[in-house]
Amino acid sequence: MTALFLINILMALSWGAVTGSFSEVNLAFGFILSTFTLYLIREQAGTAQYFKKAGQAFGLMFLFLYELVLSATRVALIVIRPKIDLHPGIIAYPLTVDRDFEITILANLITLTPGTLSVDVSEDRKTLYVHCLDVPDPERTINDIKSGFERKILEVFR
Repeated sequence: MTALFLINILMALSWGAVTGSFSEVNLAFGFILSTFTLYLIREQAGTAQYFKKAGQAFGLMFLFLYELVLSATRVALIVIRPKIDLHPGIIAYPLTVDRDFEITILANLITLTPGTLSVDVSEDRKTLYVHCLDVPDPERTINDIKSGFERKILEVFR
């Protein structure tokens, strides 16, 4: 998949060279055009898996945007309440992902979501410690991460 992405980028750069313009808009158009070209020859070139993974990556991106809006709304509602009733805590999240870049992506997605912060990873890389602004049910939070971000990361990268 990485090789096909590099081919896609090289084709976009070739488009820039042919047209004589390396502006961001022209290179983006070249990338889209080369993606479409690879899609047309997906069976002959074996690029079907590339498009499946790209679709899964977009799914991860949309899940993150959804979670971002949802958690930002939750945090805003917590802040504007007259009486704040919070149950903050640090949860020990058991990791299914085991590669360094997968752990990094998961930790960053959790940190970028308002109300949560990745604190540390255990030495054996099996536990991620996450601080939550409000965690009345730690098991539910763990299941939400496992069935959300972690599942999507595994789909994209394995």
